[in-house]
Amino acid sequence: MCDSNAYLIRGDREELLMESLDFLRQEEDRVILRDIFGEEKTIQGRLKELHLSKQRVVLEEV
Repeated sequence: MCDSNAYLIRGDREELLMESLDFLRQEEDRVILRDIFGEEKTIQGRLKELHLSKQRVVLEEV
């Protein structure tokens, strides 16, 4: 099974935010993420790019 990773763009750099992403929901100016182990994070940001073939989700701060 190929798991997606979530990355966050902060300024001019990109950092790994979460591995093995299972769930993502955009709610106004925040994004809720949960991995396959149930760990959940909420960030102030928005979805920027989704690359399904690369299992890559890119978010950016707002």
